[in-house]
Amino acid sequence: MPQPIRRSSKKLPSRRVRELKRLAEQIDRDEGESIRRRGRAVRARHDALRDIVQLLKAERQRLGLSLTDVGERSGIGKANLSRLENDPDPNPTIDTLMRYADALNKEIRIDITDPPPQRRSA
Repeated sequence: MPQPIRRSSKKLPSRRVRELKRLAEQIDRDEGESIRRRGRAVRARHDALRDIVQLLKAERQRLGLSLTDVGERSGIGKANLSRLENDPDPNPTIDTLMRYADALNKEIRIDITDPPPQRRSA
């Protein structure tokens, strides 16, 4: 169970609040686009993972296999498979995805290529 967030009852002096606000504005001005770009890249990776999981789920259903069937074939627990299929932001390991695919008699291929020009990071 996560620890509750403890908030300090102490108030910062107004001078310190102004300093921190100026610092936040400076970071946003100087690094805001870089932070947003990294955020978009992370989101794209999550979307790709979610797409792979949804393809595996669709194939499982097409084959008429239950989560129990896939669990027995892959060694992945039924609850973990359900969580993987239904989590809006899954973060499975490559091993988990490959075991799931293998249970469906499928293969996941990982390839390294150059990204399209608009996605290249600086």
